[in-house]
Amino acid sequence: MKEANIEELSFNPFTIFSEKWMLLCAGDETAANAMTVSWGHLGSIWGGLGNATSIVYVRPQRYTRGFIETKDFYTLSVFLDGKRKELAYMGAHSGRDGDKMSACGLEYAYEDGIPYIKGADMVFICRKQYVSQLKEEGFLSPGTVSRNYPDRDFHYVYVGNIEKVLVKD
Repeated sequence: MKEANIEELSFNPFTIFSEKWMLLCAGDETAANAMTVSWGHLGSIWGGLGNATSIVYVRPQRYTRGFIETKDFYTLSVFLDGKRKELAYMGAHSGRDGDKMSACGLEYAYEDGIPYIKGADMVFICRKQYVSQLKEEGFLSPGTVSRNYPDRDFHYVYVGNIEKVLVKD
């Protein structure tokens, strides 16, 4: 992997989450976990160009949430041409119950001790800047809560400053 200038990247920010999906990783070289994310945003907040951010959503019961809560960084590993089967598995199984990375043939790699997925096409290394849990009273569109949160397990929202982008050599 090599470092890339974020201003020179070319991809569709509207489909990178919803169609390509990503693996959110958090932890360190002694313990890490990854999960599939298909809801999220890439953009800018609290500043202009050079303050690129990611926003990811994590349900409270997800095993990865414990890792992201205790670390300053998380990563988003993007696979542009495939790995859909592996990403589906990573989203449907918990690292709490077994080694889902091995089950998918995936491995961690590390940048400055921060885990990401080896073989990814692109990796966003993000420093956490903000976290909050979605609240039922904030939903304005009828049906959103009943469709997406029948158990009222509202996502935690993490905003991270994109500190570095790695791309395949």
